[in-house]
Amino acid sequence: MDSFITMKEIDQAANFIKAKVKELPTVGLVLGSGLGGLAEEVKDAVVIPYGEIPEWPESTIQGHIGRLVIGKLFGVNCLVMQGRIHYYEGYTMDRVTFPIRVMQRLGIETIILTNAAGGLNPDFKPGDVMLITDHVNIIGMGGMNPLRGPNLSEFGERFPDMSQAYDCKLLALARNVARDRQIALNEGVYICLAGPSFETPADLRYLRLIGGDAVGMSTVPETIIARHGGTRVLAFSGISNKANLDGSTVTTHEEVLEAGKVIVPKLTAIIRGVLESLTE
Repeated sequence: MDSFITMKEIDQAANFIKAKVKELPTVGLVLGSGLGGLAEEVKDAVVIPYGEIPEWPESTIQGHIGRLVIGKLFGVNCLVMQGRIHYYEGYTMDRVTFPIRVMQRLGIETIILTNAAGGLNPDFKPGDVMLITDHVNIIGMGGMNPLRGPNLSEFGERFPDMSQAYDCKLLALARNVARDRQIALNEGVYICLAGPSFETPADLRYLRLIGGDAVGMSTVPETIIARHGGTRVLAFSGISNKANLDGSTVTTHEEVLEAGKVIVPKLTAIIRGVLESLTE
């Protein structure tokens, strides 16, 4: 029989983090491939490598440093994950989303997720930022739902509603911030696949046909766990490459990391505006 994470394991990690900080964070951020530079903005930071936290899974991917940075980000007490964990690294889905459970036990009520994604929408170009308004959970449809296993009733009910996975008020706030700062902000549907191989041209044409605007290998499991526990979610995709619909180009991880250099300043400005608005 499969084994699943327990409340004891979650609380061990949460208590370890609590003992390291003077003020508990109220907002959590997860930084995707090439986007870890945002963590450098944290003031009075307490830095905790993932390997030191009980039961916390370690990231193995280039561009994911693998540490928590906890402190003041634009005036808000934040816990920043500088790098995330993916299913394709060999972890089970409940282990991939373990950090979200820990955030919830720390009392975090709002989570901002970021990722690097391939642009399916023909109007998107590398360096663009997309506000995620909905998702297609293909990885979950194939059986890898992070809620599989015993329901942790301390967080939520067995069958959580996902009709508003991304918080409407936070979406409106992000739009206003981008408009006020004159930052072009696309919107669209994010599709989550298991990875780690990039998609074939036929895959990409299919994903576009079913309504996808961007595709990646993360974020959706984290969103599901967040919503199961009643945590508000705001999420962004940094468009790192244009979909190779005809097979004429080659997609590389280096390309993804390079695009992050263009994306980070835009995301930083938007997230700063969102956090500043949350304190008002």
